[in-house]
Amino acid sequence: MTKVIVRQMTEEDIDTVLELEKACFATPWTRDAFEHELQDNPYATYFVLEFDGELVGYCGLWVIIDEAHITNIAILPEYRGKKLGESLFQVVMEKARLVGAMQLSLEVRVSNIVAQRLYRKFGLVPGGIRKNYYTDNQEDAVVMWVKL
Repeated sequence: MTKVIVRQMTEEDIDTVLELEKACFATPWTRDAFEHELQDNPYATYFVLEFDGELVGYCGLWVIIDEAHITNIAILPEYRGKKLGESLFQVVMEKARLVGAMQLSLEVRVSNIVAQRLYRKFGLVPGGIRKNYYTDNQEDAVVMWVKL
């Protein structure tokens, strides 16, 4: 039987998350970026998803007053299609609600239809376009929102 655990990220997770970043993104975040988020950003909470004891995903959440923002979310490519992203996103949305967020937003590549489909399952709708948002290829981002 498979076991899925979503828990708060710790500094001990950074090495594994950096490997996950490299596997998932053309421009992965740096160790310094994650250390800053975990140590110095009072608005940030990061979560990791373990599948059968292996860290295979993570998600960042900022909550500022009553607005929540997903900074990033990733599942290792070989673990996609198992509804793990859905499990992770559900926990993060619930955390945002519990700390008083009234709405949640994120940016997603216009080409990432699979992710957009996932976010729509949770009620997010497109709210605009950020032109040339992604630095690796200047792809536009769709801004998606939901009231919590």
